[in-house]
Amino acid sequence: MSFAASTAAVHYRIDPTQTHAHLYRVTLTVAVPAAQQELSLPVWIPGSYLVREFSKNLQSLQAQQGGAPVPLQQLDKHRWRAQCTAGTPLVLNYEVAAYDTSVRTAWLDATRGFFNGTSLCLRVHGQEEAPHTLEVACPPALAGWSLATGLEPVAVAPSGFGLYRARNYDELVDCPVEMGPFWSAQFTACGVTHQLVVAGAAPSLDGERLLRDVQRICEEAIRFWHGAQQPPFTRYVFLLNVVHDGYGGLEHGNSTALICGRRDLPRVGEAATPEGYTTLLGLISHEYFHTWNVKRLRPAEFARYDYTRENYTELLWFFEGFTSYYDDLLLRRAGLVDHATYLRLLTKNINQMLQTPGRQVQSVAQASFDAWVKYYRQDENTPNSTVSYYTKGALVGLCLDLALRREGRTTLDDVMRALWQRTGGGPMAETDLLAVLQELSGRDWSGEIGQWAHGTAELPLAELLAAHGIRLQAEPAQIAQRLGLRVNENHGVHIKTVLRGGAAEAAGFMAGDEWLALETPGQAWRLHKLDDVPLYAASATQITALVARDQRLMRLALTLPGAGAAFDTVRLDVQDAAVAQRWLGPAQPGPQA
Repeated sequence: MSFAASTAAVHYRIDPTQTHAHLYRVTLTVAVPAAQQELSLPVWIPGSYLVREFSKNLQSLQAQQGGAPVPLQQLDKHRWRAQCTAGTPLVLNYEVAAYDTSVRTAWLDATRGFFNGTSLCLRVHGQEEAPHTLEVACPPALAGWSLATGLEPVAVAPSGFGLYRARNYDELVDCPVEMGPFWSAQFTACGVTHQLVVAGAAPSLDGERLLRDVQRICEEAIRFWHGAQQPPFTRYVFLLNVVHDGYGGLEHGNSTALICGRRDLPRVGEAATPEGYTTLLGLISHEYFHTWNVKRLRPAEFARYDYTRENYTELLWFFEGFTSYYDDLLLRRAGLVDHATYLRLLTKNINQMLQTPGRQVQSVAQASFDAWVKYYRQDENTPNSTVSYYTKGALVGLCLDLALRREGRTTLDDVMRALWQRTGGGPMAETDLLAVLQELSGRDWSGEIGQWAHGTAELPLAELLAAHGIRLQAEPAQIAQRLGLRVNENHGVHIKTVLRGGAAEAAGFMAGDEWLALETPGQAWRLHKLDDVPLYAASATQITALVARDQRLMRLALTLPGAGAAFDTVRLDVQDAAVAQRWLGPAQPGPQA
């Protein structure tokens, strides 16, 4: 299929044959360009809040009209101006290097291809709302490959290669493309066709089980939002890349790109549910829930994405955090995990927050705003200066849900669906949330939202959980938490983070130190792992830590804290199963047709 067969104003032809060079060749044809047409490549991809400078991978950009070269002027790091005349088709050719195995950018080698449009497709200024088409070629060198994407097909071969269309640029770049000899299957959830694509899995993959479990997640989510009504999409595609070691996902309007470790997949003949597989199901649930909560019911600041710079919002605690609350909860409601497993997952989130001193420094709303410079650019001080809007946001959602349920007039489920109805599927502002809470519960919640999301006070977790049959109690902390350390124990004890207010900070430890040994009166011991500290220290409360810093040996006086020191961990137990069931059991469905 060539551009002549397409009536789109903007057409991209992708040639993925330079697999050994890891280069995509792109031909962009603008049917009716403006005089002095400007073009740019996005600097970020929605859903991943970091300026990634995708233009660093673009090379060999050339332009022509009627076969004659057109001069190009680079305006800044990601914008160009074609010094063309108006009305005559403008053709641009360029290459994009594809070395990123993550879900955010582009990858190409002899075994697999993947790309997001934000990495490959120059934006034609002034024509963003015009129809766009994408053609992906499949020459004989890639025989045996298939292609999957959420884009609407126009003229596509059985392999999936061919011509696709999008209503506008936003839709074009919101549909990632997966290519290669992948495994693929389909299922129907609430009347909607879903395709599951798995690339790189081991032969032991139990595809039937994965398909069945993902179907249950999708049905639970659709019923949550719409009951018996149809969701706002007619087809959905899961693109799962399986690697030796990896984890992550990125949501899109009718698809998601995922990455997981090979050992995390279910295996033929294995009836148990390993922890890694539960984690993968939680990731799938998370990204699928985003189909509503952030892709459509999005912050007002994201009503129209600005691809040229950071897009700030204070509401990631709601969109990422509440999605993180529901991802595991929907697994429980779908019967994919039991109460005990769900409570272990929740305990992990609570402990992660409690072991982050930054929660007392920065509110989760501020953390949302600062995602561009803090969450996505973590360093040795990150746990001391900020808090995760995923983790604490999920716990704000938990507190709000439990508080609403305790009062007995509504639930967070009802609030989410009412927000969808109130905004027509988005966008929304925090004022919309407060208005819906007032309407459904009969009272003002600005105090709680102000304290939990905009303040740094501790969340009332123990009180609210107790009201729903769950007891939260402290457990003796592990040695790392007692000392206030995060370490890497590969070939020794290497300090990654020194937590604020802990014993290690008081002793003078710093990130980058290697803890070699400890001394007690009359003895010295080589240290290979942190758990050996109590072994060698025995009953001593004062020891000397021998550390290496920039090849210099140092002795640090360390006071060993007791088991009840800061950074304790907690656990959750069911105290009243009947009461807990009302929260953790099957939810009431959404609106009926």
